[in-house]
Amino acid sequence: MQPDAAATAHPSLSFYSAATGLYSSLHPPLPLPSDPSLSLVPHLFSHLPLHHHSLLVDAPTAATLSCADFRRLVSSLAAGLRRRLHIARGSLVLLLLPNSLTFPVAFLAVLATGAVATTMNPSSAPAEIAARLRDTAPSLVLASTHNAAKLPPLAAPLVLVPDTFQQQHDDDQFDFFFHALLETDPETPVEMGVGVGQDDAAAVLYSSGTSGRSKGVVVTHRNLIAMVELFVRFEASQYTRPARDNVYLAALPMFHVYGLSLFAVGLLSLGCTVVVMRRFNVDDAVKAIRKYKVTHLPLVPPIMSALLRANPPLELDSLLQVSSGAAPLNHTLIHHFLHAFPHVDFIQGYGMTESTAVGTRGFNTCKHKKYASVGLLAPNMHAKIVHLESGSCLPPGSYGELWLHGPAIMKEFCFVTGYLNDDDDAFTRKDGWLRTGDIAYFDSDGHLFIVGRLKDTIKYKGFQIAPADLEAVLIRHPEIVDVAVTSDEDEEAGEIPVAFVVRKSGSTLSCTHVMEYVAKQVASYKRVRKVIFVEAIPKSAAGKVLRRLLKDSLVDASSGRSRL
Repeated sequence: MQPDAAATAHPSLSFYSAATGLYSSLHPPLPLPSDPSLSLVPHLFSHLPLHHHSLLVDAPTAATLSCADFRRLVSSLAAGLRRRLHIARGSLVLLLLPNSLTFPVAFLAVLATGAVATTMNPSSAPAEIAARLRDTAPSLVLASTHNAAKLPPLAAPLVLVPDTFQQQHDDDQFDFFFHALLETDPETPVEMGVGVGQDDAAAVLYSSGTSGRSKGVVVTHRNLIAMVELFVRFEASQYTRPARDNVYLAALPMFHVYGLSLFAVGLLSLGCTVVVMRRFNVDDAVKAIRKYKVTHLPLVPPIMSALLRANPPLELDSLLQVSSGAAPLNHTLIHHFLHAFPHVDFIQGYGMTESTAVGTRGFNTCKHKKYASVGLLAPNMHAKIVHLESGSCLPPGSYGELWLHGPAIMKEFCFVTGYLNDDDDAFTRKDGWLRTGDIAYFDSDGHLFIVGRLKDTIKYKGFQIAPADLEAVLIRHPEIVDVAVTSDEDEEAGEIPVAFVVRKSGSTLSCTHVMEYVAKQVASYKRVRKVIFVEAIPKSAAGKVLRRLLKDSLVDASSGRSRL
């Protein structure tokens, strides 16, 4: 397929090698730390400014943490976790926390002990949390009060974590956190990241991945250091405005790689101010932007849609840049945004959990303002566009599957307290290359455009949903004999989960009942939004669900029925 016939007529392109079929970044390579014993927290602290600047601000209360506060609290909490709870190399700690001032402190403190952190959506249902606990067998759970109530009894040692550090005097349920973990001897130095180096695991971040099943993505300290340098700090270097003058609104969840990479790790190294929202609400976001004079707003398409729907139209004079990621944006939405906010620099980026959020980034500092593109390859990153059938590498202007290679690519997958079998891992990572499952092409200027996806994963408001997860819930219903889940396009959410259900003979099961049945067992974003009853699920001779036929049938589906 050729999106632009002229784009292939390039005898010599600096970013593409016809001999190897490889795409390279147009940006010069950046030197990365070579010390094998270096871990993320010491590297981050080496960049952290020493001046008493408001590094983190709690949007609803205006509570703040300065750079000095942040450094002290991470060090103190790491010492408390190590001395009081024996968290160290070999431990795994689950963070079941909403956005808060304590989230970045807790995440980095865990890594500073030498342990591995794993995160989870705080809106997860009790059954989902129980399943994750079985999969990961954590040494410790750090949870908010609300989420602690959803934990099964005796699941793992638990520490309640407050939203801000001002709650020390307000609520005695956090006594252990404040008095046992934070009150350590200030004269005793704490070694950060003791016993671990760049090649050691730092975090397990869950992603639906290319095969459609929930998987733990193991990212190393090297991956996270590369993310800090190649994504966050490099982007800041492309602008003349000092990064420390920027004010970011953290409206994205920190448990997800997009929010984590920015608000819990990367941006902190710049010394800019991060205003933290507990959860996104358009009215609260607008108030925070105006109150704190927010200059930068990383978002996902549903947040952009919400801003555009505001009545009367918003005036957000302080905003300098809006960046979008996690899900594709349609051209109409981009056009409306540029019209509504002509003074705002708009860019898109591309990354995955498996690439530690590093991939491409748009910069409007050059003459090309290709707003529909997800930008240029990040420094030190390489790509291939692979023909779907032949496996050959394709030149600019040709559609194929995007493969990525570079220092931010994950170490491996793990789930169900172990590693994936070799076949699954080889499908996604081959010779150090990450198969993204996304259909894309590069244009003649090196800009990447995402066309579609091979993978079955549903992206609802930027959140990934594995069809297999919902199918596992649905098939347990006594009146359902077969089921398949796919996606349907939705203007607001991007995609919504649709369940094709085969009922038991004689069943009067309704669409509403099916949706309510699922809603009781999954997080709110995972709920099935449409149900279609069918006589049979189309499958290949090998028994694989033919999801393409299901998606095609949605055009003809009406009143809860399908032609299938």
